[in-house]
Amino acid sequence: MASSTIHALWLRITHWINAVAVVLMTASGWRIYNAAPFWPFTIPADATLGGWLGGALQWHFAAMWLLVVNGVVYLAMNVLTGRLRRQFWPVTPRQFLHDLGAALRGRLAHADPRHYNAVQRVAYLFVMLDIVLLVLTGLVLWKSVQFPLLRELFGGYELARRLHFLAMAALLGFVAIHLVMVALVPRTLLAMLRGR
Repeated sequence: MASSTIHALWLRITHWINAVAVVLMTASGWRIYNAAPFWPFTIPADATLGGWLGGALQWHFAAMWLLVVNGVVYLAMNVLTGRLRRQFWPVTPRQFLHDLGAALRGRLAHADPRHYNAVQRVAYLFVMLDIVLLVLTGLVLWKSVQFPLLRELFGGYELARRLHFLAMAALLGFVAIHLVMVALVPRTLLAMLRGR
């Protein structure tokens, strides 16, 4: 790998597959939520995918496999290449608070896109754990009878539904902040497209 490489090919591929999977799962998940909302709102139908509950479930399950397989590849490659240890650790509360303060004042440096600051490290670690939570609560919703222990760990089916929805909302919050940061530092998008 050349020294000018910022993101390896496997990382770029898994990033974009993940982006597609998240869009598909969110839009189809919103249609599923609309079929039996548990809060006093529904998602506008134009923002959903599937056309009807059965169609939305098919899209959701197809995208679920894409997300899970891609996530396993992403985590395995991060561990096998040492990237997980190198890019995300160590991170301390002091570093995080310092970098968060700098980010809120608009003074967080992005001199070397090969290295993440503490805010990025925490955000990416959070989103990895959030996706694991989405998958686990999704298993409860999909196969509640087959995963009784998992269902009980999440406080039952109905609580798992709410946790699944909140984890999705947290993921979308991450995506929104991620897109704002890309808009503020556009060369990060070029690096995720070209690798350099």
